[in-house]
Amino acid sequence: MSRALIVHQAGPGLTVQDMGRHGYLAFGLSRGGAADRLALEEGAALLAQPVLPALEMAGMGGEFEAGEDIRIALTGAPMRASIDGARVAWNASHLLPRGARLSIGAVERGSYGYLSVGGGLACEERLGAQSAHLAAGLGARIVAGDRLPVGPDKGDRVGMTLDVGGRLDGGAVRIVESLQTDFFAPEERARFEATRFTRDSRGNRMGVRMVPDGAGFESEAGLSVLSEIIVPGDIQVTGDGTPFVLLAESQTTGGYPRIGSVLPTDLPRVAQAPAGATITFSFVDLATAHEIERREATRRKGLRGAARPLVRAPQDIPDLLSYQLISGVTAGDDLEEA
Repeated sequence: MSRALIVHQAGPGLTVQDMGRHGYLAFGLSRGGAADRLALEEGAALLAQPVLPALEMAGMGGEFEAGEDIRIALTGAPMRASIDGARVAWNASHLLPRGARLSIGAVERGSYGYLSVGGGLACEERLGAQSAHLAAGLGARIVAGDRLPVGPDKGDRVGMTLDVGGRLDGGAVRIVESLQTDFFAPEERARFEATRFTRDSRGNRMGVRMVPDGAGFESEAGLSVLSEIIVPGDIQVTGDGTPFVLLAESQTTGGYPRIGSVLPTDLPRVAQAPAGATITFSFVDLATAHEIERREATRRKGLRGAARPLVRAPQDIPDLLSYQLISGVTAGDDLEEA
């Protein structure tokens, strides 16, 4: 057998993703890449390696076999996962021994789970990246029977876990003004911030529809917008007043007015929000946005150092005595008396 990840079963939304490809926006090709780029960084931290291509699992995983002993990390939306029938932890790294079966079921929270491997996937690059960009016809979905080559792995650390922030159930999302925010009257912008939105079931890697509690949003000036550049995070308001948040695989031009743009830090929260989740938006100024992004970049750099052993040695547990260490003890004769 070779150093490969063998796919025995595949969910309908399995693709290879990395951080996307850059430099093609002018040619009509958006960046693409993982819907939740932070999950790739968390996988890299757990495996103590650079961010490398991984499997993105939209809603459902699959069943996989290792051609050789392979390190894996499971991040993003948690899914029920087991190795040869024994459940394994999410947001953690594990050894997948040669010939063992890794089973990953349906998503339990969020939308996109990620399977990273030690050494990264080593599939064919197209335009400088391995990311499948299905809207552009680059790459393809992973299906049963595929053998995904895995790169050489210089590491050996497994059994690590990370505390990750809550970004799987919707919540508060920060936005900045776009070039067209002024196309909406001040009262419409204020109502936008005061509105609770429900993440619609209509959504994919290109964008997600947000259904407002109440009426849609109007922009008289927006009726004359010409098609111009748009990027992931932009919030377009369609003709019926419903906002769409654009994601990694969005188109590169659009003619709907944009009421704002989601901070890159908060975009995984939008991508991971499952259908039915509630989201609210609030404007921050550019200086505040820059400070938020700076702090988040610093936090991401520290992810590797924040990883800790999944199973802790007793001497490393400062609150050991607060745990229930003994259970099932009986007096010896109580079972006979029962």
